[in-house]
Amino acid sequence: MVQRAGSADLPLHGGRVPRWLGERMTRLGAVITEAIVIHYGRDELLSRMAHPFWFQSFGAVMGMDWHSSGITTSVIGALKRGLNPMAGELGIHVCGGRGRHSRQTPDELMAIGNRVGIDGAALARTSRLVAKVDSAAVQDGFDLYLHGFIVTDDGKWVVVQQGMNGGKRQARRYHWHSEGLRSFVDSPHSAIEGRGQGNIVNLADHRAESSRRSQLDLLGALGPDKILREVIALEPAREMKNAAQPLLPHLIMPSHHDVREKDVDMKRLHGALAAAADRGPKDFENLLLIPGIGARTVNALAMVAEVVHGAPCRFSDPARFSLAHGGKDRHPFPVPIKVYDETIKVMRSAVGRAKLGREEELQALRRLDDQSRQLERYVTGPDLKEIVAGEFLRSHERGGRSVFGWEQPAREETERLGRKP
Repeated sequence: MVQRAGSADLPLHGGRVPRWLGERMTRLGAVITEAIVIHYGRDELLSRMAHPFWFQSFGAVMGMDWHSSGITTSVIGALKRGLNPMAGELGIHVCGGRGRHSRQTPDELMAIGNRVGIDGAALARTSRLVAKVDSAAVQDGFDLYLHGFIVTDDGKWVVVQQGMNGGKRQARRYHWHSEGLRSFVDSPHSAIEGRGQGNIVNLADHRAESSRRSQLDLLGALGPDKILREVIALEPAREMKNAAQPLLPHLIMPSHHDVREKDVDMKRLHGALAAAADRGPKDFENLLLIPGIGARTVNALAMVAEVVHGAPCRFSDPARFSLAHGGKDRHPFPVPIKVYDETIKVMRSAVGRAKLGREEELQALRRLDDQSRQLERYVTGPDLKEIVAGEFLRSHERGGRSVFGWEQPAREETERLGRKP
């Protein structure tokens, strides 16, 4: 059956992605996607996009706010800008977006269908149905405002859509995957998960089949006006209850902005840092021959490598991936622009060579990820506060930037240089 593959509850954040970060997210998101397709194929990419923990980690490694609702909008937007110009080569098309862009999704799908020879009308109907299920058949207090539809040339697709509950300052993201499509209205979800919000209406549950049938019968026999009078007469407390269902992957992100040690699997983080220190000089400076690629960039590449190669169980702590390129709001630290640009440079070089049949550089990334997993079993390292403090101390050297502007030298550094802060 068609599966809602997972969901996520996120703090609702306002604001916009600054242009300097959005352009880099576009480039890094596209090249990571290319690396996944080269290694594992388009089907695997869709499976990952349908997994809420991987999706959140993907956004975090690109420097977006690690825990917020904004990751959904920014990732879909970055992929649409980065992948659509390569659609003829990759066979991957990104449609929709936020607000008015979401309403254009059916027309975009029709145009893609006409261009590549798949059933665009059926895809447009799918887009509308998926949106209706999560907005009408399942009434959980979140109003949809974003609808992203990713489809391949062979007609397989993933939908990532998001709703908001303004009163609770929360957003909820829903992931759908086309694999095994049978029905949109007879248990399309393996589960619906989220923070306790009270009872919800779920007419898409298979146990609601008699209710759906009865509603059609009532509409035919009584007409809408009489039904409305009956509904008004009902006691408000009488609500349809949603019975317990099997668990899906469900991500609940905290409301605090700062990255705390409890948000990060420190063994995995220490493993990545140790692997970067051990393999970096050999596998990156000597192999890639790109001037200026230092230890800090290799640290970031170790986390990018896991986004490319990691199994679903590896993404239970998306906050860890924010330690690759920081965050636009200075959490866990300002975005190190120089490191970010070097990461893009290395990834572009690796993917470009792989397209020519020379996969040594992509294999170096894979070895880096393998080494991280081996080392995390026994290595130790500094605590998170020490790691973050070190990033802040050197942020100005690495082109640290946030929505608040460029980073200035830290007090300790200015005093060491003999200047007044």
